[in-house]
Amino acid sequence: MVKALHLKLFRLFRHPFRDPRIKQVFPKVNLTYYHHPTLPPGTETGIKMLLDGQISFVLSSRPIKKSEFQEADDRRFKLKQVQVASDAIAIAVHPDLTIKGLTTEQLKAIYTGKITNWRQVGGPNLKITPYSRPNESGTTEFFRKTILVGDDFSQKVSFIPTTTQAVRKVAETKGAIYYASAPEIVDQCKVKPLPLRISKTDSFITPYKPPLIPTENCPQQGRNQLNSEAFKTKTYPITRRLFVIIKQDGQGDERAGEAYVKLLLTDEGQKLIEEAGYIPRR
Repeated sequence: MVKALHLKLFRLFRHPFRDPRIKQVFPKVNLTYYHHPTLPPGTETGIKMLLDGQISFVLSSRPIKKSEFQEADDRRFKLKQVQVASDAIAIAVHPDLTIKGLTTEQLKAIYTGKITNWRQVGGPNLKITPYSRPNESGTTEFFRKTILVGDDFSQKVSFIPTTTQAVRKVAETKGAIYYASAPEIVDQCKVKPLPLRISKTDSFITPYKPPLIPTENCPQQGRNQLNSEAFKTKTYPITRRLFVIIKQDGQGDERAGEAYVKLLLTDEGQKLIEEAGYIPRR
């Protein structure tokens, strides 16, 4: 039995519980989303707000850092992370770009500045314009750790506050490239999601269910759908875990976070997660 809950949280990625849906499935739960007035959206900002007591819990696209655990200890409470879903990172390019796909090593070379022209990876003679979310984003941190393997971004990378703004930039810039959570990229009509592979001897794996619906036919003939099976089996090269981070202080926020996790892990909650484009935990 779900009791009445009023939950304050920081919105980090496309949330599976849009208000009409959550009201239908869990009518006693009320979510209020908060954005920091000055800091950019991202996991780092969300965890800071949690530590400062501004929100009840965080939806996070990365695990908790040691420094964040330590800061919680210094404030005499604990942080707990619970995986509730997984998703994938998709690469967006301009729809007119003629290229079959990229290896993860080529992707790294683009974002570290070693590859600067699409001709170097089998595309046209066109300057590459790379975009990224800011460093506060959990997606950016994951990308740096997993794809750049700790290397720094090139000075040619432009950091854009939100995916909505970045998608607009990619749609306007023929040589552009951007990465984000797959549910935020794949069904977009103004950009093209790019197939990936680990090495040149591997087959390309698409983040969408083939065949690709081209921009000129979207959305009239429908939108591209997520390749959920490739994400589940991890044949798609870039997948990650998603967490709820709970403040363990014995107070109302801890109870709210634990209750919210329970909701997400119910059959109904996992179904909503899947319908939002993420991979359920179970």
